[in-house]
Amino acid sequence: MTGPLQMTNISSHKHFILVGFEELGALRPVLFLPFFLMFVVSLLANSLLVYVVISRRALHQPMSILIAGMACVDLCLPVFFVPNMLLNFLFDWKGISLIGCLIQMHFIHFFGAFQSTFLVWMALDRYFAICTPLYYHEVMALQRFIRFVIPLCVRNALLITVFVSLAGKLSFCTDRMNHCFCEHMALVELACGSTSINSLAGLMAVFLIPVFDFFVIAVSYVRIFSSVLKSRSSGAKALHTCVTHTVVITLSLTLALIAFLSYRIRNGLPAAIRVFFSTMYLLFPCCFNPIIYGVRTSEIRQHMLKLSLSRVYPA
Repeated sequence: MTGPLQMTNISSHKHFILVGFEELGALRPVLFLPFFLMFVVSLLANSLLVYVVISRRALHQPMSILIAGMACVDLCLPVFFVPNMLLNFLFDWKGISLIGCLIQMHFIHFFGAFQSTFLVWMALDRYFAICTPLYYHEVMALQRFIRFVIPLCVRNALLITVFVSLAGKLSFCTDRMNHCFCEHMALVELACGSTSINSLAGLMAVFLIPVFDFFVIAVSYVRIFSSVLKSRSSGAKALHTCVTHTVVITLSLTLALIAFLSYRIRNGLPAAIRVFFSTMYLLFPCCFNPIIYGVRTSEIRQHMLKLSLSRVYPA
Protein backbone atom coordinates (compact mmCIF):
# COMPACT_ATOMS: atom_id res chain seq x y z
CA MET A 1 0.00 0.00 0.00
CA THR A 2 2.72 2.45 0.99
CA GLY A 3 4.76 1.96 -2.19
CA PRO A 4 2.02 2.69 -4.76
CA LEU A 5 0.60 5.51 -2.63
CA GLN A 6 4.05 7.10 -2.33
CA MET A 7 4.63 6.77 -6.07
CA THR A 8 1.26 8.40 -6.73
CA ASN A 9 2.21 11.34 -4.54
CA ILE A 10 5.61 11.70 -6.17
CA SER A 11 4.24 11.79 -9.71
CA SER A 12 1.24 13.97 -8.92
CA HIS A 13 2.96 17.40 -9.04
CA LYS A 14 2.25 18.78 -12.52
CA HIS A 15 1.41 22.25 -11.28
CA PHE A 16 3.73 24.56 -9.34
CA ILE A 17 3.46 27.62 -7.13
CA LEU A 18 6.07 30.36 -7.65
CA VAL A 19 6.94 31.79 -4.23
CA GLY A 20 10.03 33.90 -4.98
CA PHE A 21 10.71 36.75 -2.53
CA GLU A 22 8.10 35.39 -0.10
CA GLU A 23 10.44 36.47 2.72
CA LEU A 24 9.34 40.04 2.06
CA GLY A 25 5.80 39.26 3.13
CA ALA A 26 3.47 42.27 2.76
CA LEU A 27 6.25 44.27 1.08
CA ARG A 28 6.43 41.84 -1.85
CA PRO A 29 4.05 43.88 -4.10
CA VAL A 30 6.48 46.81 -3.84
CA LEU A 31 8.79 44.87 -6.19
CA PHE A 32 6.29 45.48 -8.99
CA LEU A 33 7.46 49.07 -9.55
CA PRO A 34 11.25 48.61 -10.09
CA PHE A 35 10.80 45.50 -12.25
CA PHE A 36 8.00 47.17 -14.24
CA LEU A 37 10.20 50.21 -14.92
CA MET A 38 13.08 47.97 -16.05
CA PHE A 39 10.68 46.06 -18.31
CA VAL A 40 9.38 49.27 -19.92
CA VAL A 41 12.91 50.64 -20.40
CA SER A 42 13.95 47.36 -22.02
CA LEU A 43 11.00 47.33 -24.43
CA LEU A 44 11.27 50.98 -25.45
CA ALA A 45 15.06 51.19 -25.73
CA ASN A 46 15.47 47.97 -27.72
CA SER A 47 12.49 48.72 -29.98
CA LEU A 48 13.95 52.14 -30.78
CA LEU A 49 17.36 50.65 -31.48
CA VAL A 50 15.97 48.00 -33.85
CA TYR A 51 13.84 50.60 -35.64
CA VAL A 52 16.77 52.99 -36.13
CA VAL A 53 19.05 50.30 -37.56
CA ILE A 54 16.37 48.89 -39.87
CA SER A 55 15.14 52.27 -41.13
CA ARG A 56 18.57 53.79 -41.87
CA ARG A 57 20.32 52.30 -44.88
CA ALA A 58 23.65 53.79 -43.73
CA LEU A 59 23.50 51.47 -40.71
CA HIS A 60 23.15 48.30 -42.77
CA GLN A 61 26.69 47.20 -41.94
CA PRO A 62 27.90 44.19 -39.92
CA MET A 63 28.39 45.81 -36.51
CA SER A 64 25.10 47.70 -36.58
CA ILE A 65 23.23 44.58 -37.73
CA LEU A 66 24.76 42.60 -34.85
CA ILE A 67 23.72 45.34 -32.40
CA ALA A 68 20.18 45.21 -33.81
CA GLY A 69 20.21 41.41 -33.47
CA MET A 70 21.21 41.72 -29.82
CA ALA A 71 18.44 44.29 -29.33
CA CYS A 72 15.93 41.78 -30.75
CA VAL A 73 17.11 39.20 -28.21
CA ASP A 74 16.91 41.75 -25.39
CA LEU A 75 13.44 42.75 -26.60
CA CYS A 76 12.09 39.19 -26.66
CA LEU A 77 13.70 37.76 -23.52
CA PRO A 78 11.84 39.80 -20.84
CA VAL A 79 8.50 39.11 -22.53
CA PHE A 80 8.77 35.44 -21.56
CA PHE A 81 9.06 35.98 -17.81
CA VAL A 82 8.58 39.59 -16.64
CA PRO A 83 4.80 39.96 -17.27
CA ASN A 84 4.11 36.72 -15.38
CA MET A 85 6.42 37.88 -12.58
CA LEU A 86 4.68 41.27 -12.35
CA LEU A 87 1.25 39.62 -12.11
CA ASN A 88 2.68 37.40 -9.38
CA PHE A 89 3.82 40.45 -7.38
CA LEU A 90 0.68 42.52 -7.87
CA PHE A 91 -2.18 39.99 -7.91
CA ASP A 92 -0.52 36.98 -6.27
CA TRP A 93 -0.94 34.88 -9.44
CA LYS A 94 1.60 32.20 -8.56
CA GLY A 95 0.49 29.07 -10.40
CA ILE A 96 2.10 27.51 -13.48
CA SER A 97 1.74 24.07 -15.05
CA LEU A 98 4.69 21.78 -15.71
CA ILE A 99 4.27 22.16 -19.49
CA GLY A 100 4.05 25.94 -19.16
CA CYS A 101 7.07 25.89 -16.88
CA LEU A 102 9.18 23.89 -19.35
CA ILE A 103 8.15 26.10 -22.27
CA GLN A 104 9.00 29.24 -20.30
CA MET A 105 12.29 27.72 -19.17
CA HIS A 106 13.28 26.81 -22.72
CA PHE A 107 12.64 30.29 -24.13
CA ILE A 108 14.29 32.07 -21.18
CA HIS A 109 17.49 30.05 -21.38
CA PHE A 110 17.52 29.96 -25.18
CA PHE A 111 17.30 33.73 -25.60
CA GLY A 112 19.52 34.22 -22.54
CA ALA A 113 22.22 32.11 -24.20
CA PHE A 114 22.22 34.43 -27.22
CA GLN A 115 23.01 37.43 -25.03
CA SER A 116 26.59 36.22 -24.71
CA THR A 117 26.67 34.69 -28.20
CA PHE A 118 25.97 38.04 -29.85
CA LEU A 119 28.81 39.52 -27.78
CA VAL A 120 31.13 36.88 -29.29
CA TRP A 121 30.09 37.84 -32.83
CA MET A 122 30.54 41.52 -31.99
CA ALA A 123 33.99 40.87 -30.50
CA LEU A 124 34.97 39.00 -33.68
CA ASP A 125 33.72 41.91 -35.77
CA ARG A 126 35.92 44.33 -33.78
CA TYR A 127 38.86 41.94 -34.02
CA PHE A 128 38.65 41.70 -37.82
CA ALA A 129 38.05 45.46 -38.17
CA ILE A 130 41.04 46.47 -36.03
CA CYS A 131 43.52 43.62 -36.43
CA THR A 132 42.90 42.74 -40.10
CA PRO A 133 41.37 45.90 -41.61
CA LEU A 134 42.41 45.06 -45.19
CA TYR A 135 40.42 41.82 -45.12
CA TYR A 136 37.53 43.05 -42.96
CA HIS A 137 34.83 43.25 -45.65
CA GLU A 138 35.91 39.94 -47.12
CA VAL A 139 35.78 38.10 -43.77
CA MET A 140 32.54 39.78 -42.65
CA ALA A 141 30.71 38.94 -45.88
CA LEU A 142 27.66 36.88 -44.97
CA GLN A 143 28.85 33.74 -46.76
CA ARG A 144 32.08 33.72 -44.74
CA PHE A 145 30.81 35.03 -41.41
CA ILE A 146 28.08 32.38 -41.38
CA ARG A 147 30.71 29.83 -40.31
CA PHE A 148 30.95 31.67 -36.99
CA VAL A 149 27.17 31.88 -36.68
CA ILE A 150 25.90 28.35 -37.35
CA PRO A 151 28.06 26.39 -34.84
CA LEU A 152 27.12 28.67 -31.94
CA CYS A 153 23.41 28.59 -32.87
CA VAL A 154 23.48 24.77 -32.97
CA ARG A 155 25.37 24.68 -29.66
CA ASN A 156 22.80 26.90 -27.95
CA ALA A 157 19.78 25.03 -29.29
CA LEU A 158 21.23 21.60 -28.48
CA LEU A 159 22.39 22.31 -24.93
CA ILE A 160 19.21 24.15 -23.90
CA THR A 161 16.96 21.45 -25.39
CA VAL A 162 18.91 18.70 -23.61
CA PHE A 163 18.71 20.06 -20.08
CA VAL A 164 15.09 21.24 -20.43
CA SER A 165 14.09 17.78 -21.72
CA LEU A 166 15.88 16.09 -18.82
CA ALA A 167 14.11 18.39 -16.34
CA GLY A 168 10.74 17.46 -17.85
CA LYS A 169 11.32 13.75 -17.13
CA LEU A 170 11.75 14.23 -13.37
CA SER A 171 9.23 13.37 -10.66
CA PHE A 172 8.63 16.18 -8.18
CA CYS A 173 8.11 15.85 -4.44
CA THR A 174 6.86 19.37 -3.84
CA ASP A 175 5.10 22.04 -5.84
CA ARG A 176 6.53 25.17 -4.16
CA MET A 177 9.22 26.70 -6.37
CA ASN A 178 11.30 29.39 -4.65
CA HIS A 179 11.51 31.61 -7.71
CA CYS A 180 9.49 34.13 -9.72
CA PHE A 181 9.77 32.19 -12.99
CA CYS A 182 10.83 28.72 -14.14
CA GLU A 183 14.59 28.69 -13.85
CA HIS A 184 16.24 25.32 -14.54
CA MET A 185 17.78 24.52 -11.16
CA ALA A 186 14.85 26.06 -9.28
CA LEU A 187 12.69 23.32 -10.84
CA VAL A 188 15.27 20.55 -10.55
CA GLU A 189 15.74 21.06 -6.81
CA LEU A 190 12.05 20.13 -6.32
CA ALA A 191 12.66 16.64 -7.75
CA CYS A 192 12.69 13.35 -5.89
CA GLY A 193 15.72 11.12 -6.08
CA SER A 194 19.04 11.82 -7.79
CA THR A 195 19.36 14.89 -10.01
CA SER A 196 23.09 14.50 -10.74
CA ILE A 197 22.51 14.14 -14.51
CA ASN A 198 20.40 17.31 -14.55
CA SER A 199 23.02 19.20 -12.55
CA LEU A 200 25.76 17.98 -14.89
CA ALA A 201 23.77 19.01 -17.98
CA GLY A 202 23.19 22.44 -16.46
CA LEU A 203 26.88 22.87 -15.61
CA MET A 204 27.87 21.83 -19.13
CA ALA A 205 25.56 24.51 -20.51
CA VAL A 206 27.06 27.11 -18.15
CA PHE A 207 30.65 26.37 -19.11
CA LEU A 208 30.02 25.77 -22.82
CA ILE A 209 27.92 28.90 -23.33
CA PRO A 210 28.59 31.97 -21.11
CA VAL A 211 32.02 30.90 -19.79
CA PHE A 212 33.26 29.75 -23.22
CA ASP A 213 31.87 32.90 -24.83
CA PHE A 214 33.57 35.08 -22.22
CA PHE A 215 36.88 33.31 -22.94
CA VAL A 216 36.56 33.93 -26.71
CA ILE A 217 35.64 37.58 -26.09
CA ALA A 218 38.57 38.03 -23.69
CA VAL A 219 41.04 36.54 -26.19
CA SER A 220 39.66 38.76 -28.97
CA TYR A 221 39.98 41.90 -26.87
CA VAL A 222 43.50 41.02 -25.72
CA ARG A 223 44.50 40.71 -29.38
CA ILE A 224 42.76 44.02 -30.11
CA PHE A 225 44.55 45.79 -27.23
CA SER A 226 47.86 44.42 -28.42
CA SER A 227 47.25 45.50 -32.02
CA VAL A 228 46.15 49.01 -30.99
CA LEU A 229 49.12 49.54 -28.70
CA LYS A 230 51.48 48.50 -31.48
CA SER A 231 49.93 50.57 -34.26
CA ARG A 232 48.73 53.51 -32.12
CA SER A 233 46.08 54.26 -34.73
CA SER A 234 42.58 55.07 -33.46
CA GLY A 235 43.84 53.71 -30.17
CA ALA A 236 41.85 55.80 -27.75
CA LYS A 237 38.49 55.11 -29.40
CA ALA A 238 39.12 51.37 -29.77
CA LEU A 239 40.43 50.94 -26.24
CA HIS A 240 37.58 52.97 -24.76
CA THR A 241 35.01 50.85 -26.63
CA CYS A 242 36.62 47.54 -25.66
CA VAL A 243 37.08 48.51 -22.00
CA THR A 244 33.41 49.54 -21.75
CA HIS A 245 32.29 46.28 -23.35
CA THR A 246 34.61 44.25 -21.10
CA VAL A 247 33.20 45.82 -17.93
CA VAL A 248 29.61 45.08 -18.98
CA ILE A 249 30.44 41.52 -20.04
CA THR A 250 32.29 40.84 -16.77
CA LEU A 251 29.42 42.18 -14.68
CA SER A 252 26.85 40.14 -16.63
CA LEU A 253 28.92 36.95 -16.36
CA THR A 254 29.44 37.50 -12.63
CA LEU A 255 25.69 37.81 -12.06
CA ALA A 256 25.07 34.68 -14.17
CA LEU A 257 27.69 32.56 -12.37
CA ILE A 258 26.43 33.61 -8.94
CA ALA A 259 22.90 32.65 -10.00
CA PHE A 260 23.94 29.30 -11.53
CA LEU A 261 26.40 28.15 -8.88
CA SER A 262 24.34 29.24 -5.86
CA TYR A 263 22.08 26.22 -6.47
CA ARG A 264 25.00 23.82 -6.55
CA ILE A 265 27.29 25.11 -3.81
CA ARG A 266 25.97 24.88 -0.26
CA ASN A 267 26.21 28.34 1.22
CA GLY A 268 24.38 30.74 3.49
CA LEU A 269 23.11 32.89 0.64
CA PRO A 270 19.49 33.88 1.44
CA ALA A 271 16.90 32.57 -1.01
CA ALA A 272 15.74 36.11 -1.87
CA ILE A 273 19.28 37.13 -2.85
CA ARG A 274 19.62 34.03 -5.03
CA VAL A 275 16.32 34.81 -6.79
CA PHE A 276 17.43 38.44 -7.23
CA PHE A 277 20.68 37.43 -8.97
CA SER A 278 18.80 34.90 -11.14
CA THR A 279 16.44 37.66 -12.27
CA MET A 280 19.03 40.38 -12.74
CA TYR A 281 21.45 38.36 -14.85
CA LEU A 282 18.65 38.16 -17.44
CA LEU A 283 17.05 41.58 -17.03
CA PHE A 284 20.11 43.77 -16.42
CA PRO A 285 21.63 43.29 -19.92
CA CYS A 286 18.24 43.90 -21.56
CA CYS A 287 18.11 47.38 -20.00
CA PHE A 288 21.73 48.45 -20.40
CA ASN A 289 22.82 46.80 -23.67
CA PRO A 290 20.91 49.40 -25.77
CA ILE A 291 22.91 52.13 -24.01
CA ILE A 292 26.30 50.43 -24.10
CA TYR A 293 26.06 49.01 -27.62
CA GLY A 294 23.62 51.46 -29.19
CA VAL A 295 23.71 54.98 -27.82
CA ARG A 296 27.48 54.83 -27.25
CA THR A 297 28.07 53.79 -30.88
CA SER A 298 28.60 57.09 -32.66
CA GLU A 299 26.92 56.17 -35.97
CA ILE A 300 23.77 54.89 -34.25
CA ARG A 301 23.71 57.82 -31.83
CA GLN A 302 23.86 60.32 -34.71
CA HIS A 303 20.96 58.65 -36.49
CA MET A 304 18.96 58.57 -33.24
CA LEU A 305 19.52 62.31 -32.84
CA LYS A 306 18.46 62.94 -36.45
CA LEU A 307 15.34 60.85 -35.90
CA SER A 308 14.49 62.76 -32.70
CA LEU A 309 15.03 66.13 -34.35
CA SER A 310 12.90 65.14 -37.34
CA ARG A 311 10.07 64.29 -34.94
CA VAL A 312 10.40 67.57 -33.05
CA TYR A 313 11.00 69.76 -36.11
CA PRO A 314 9.30 68.04 -39.07
CA ALA A 315 10.22 69.34 -42.50
